[in-house]
Amino acid sequence: MVTTGFGIDFGGSGIKGAYVDLAAGDFDGERVRVPTPQPATPAAVAEAVVELLDGFPDRTGPVGITVPGIVHHGVVGSAANIDPGWLGADADALFTEATGHEVHIVNDADAAGLAEARYGAAKGRDGLVIVTTLGTGIGSALVYDGALVPNSELGHLELDGRNAEQYAANSAREREELSYEEWAKRLTAYYRMLEALFSPDLIVVGGGISKKADRFLHLIDVGTEMVPATLRNRAGIVGAALWAAEAAARH
Repeated sequence: MVTTGFGIDFGGSGIKGAYVDLAAGDFDGERVRVPTPQPATPAAVAEAVVELLDGFPDRTGPVGITVPGIVHHGVVGSAANIDPGWLGADADALFTEATGHEVHIVNDADAAGLAEARYGAAKGRDGLVIVTTLGTGIGSALVYDGALVPNSELGHLELDGRNAEQYAANSAREREELSYEEWAKRLTAYYRMLEALFSPDLIVVGGGISKKADRFLHLIDVGTEMVPATLRNRAGIVGAALWAAEAAARH
């Protein structure tokens, strides 16, 4: 059984990577960051990932990388918030060839959700857990009895005649200068819709704003238990490493 993995979180401004202790679900050493290239084409990001991995010369085993898009068997199926060159790109093959390591990519919200289910706020919880990340958009992950159901994209449901994330993401709160009380009313409408569609057993609220959960979480009026994420900005790296280790074990 592999006990250490390597995860990389590909974000808009930085690409961050670290060894992960897969038993503990936390970093096993230093996190390294390199700037995200502009434009962030697949080839340019692959070069940046190679640069990041050069900081770990003894690196062995599979590498997991988050991507902000739908992922089908290593191929990026949407590119709404990243360079359009990613659409249809076989990122598993691209990164594997560029780095010389076995690479498996995963949607960024799915990585965070997997990490929270295995190690964080939803650890040990059976049934359906919905993990949402409130940021520029709304990322989502569905985890049933500990197994990830990938590519849910629940931030793109229609709410109040518009894309839900345009109405209820943290960026909408900032853009429209909403109070936490005003924002919570929108979040209530959003999470009630998730309740009606999925009847979840638990909802985990992540994203950077989750560290201020005491300001708004209690204001969301839903019947489902809601808790803040616990891994926060470590979740992407931890989840990517776990995804890659488990994908490699299946192949």
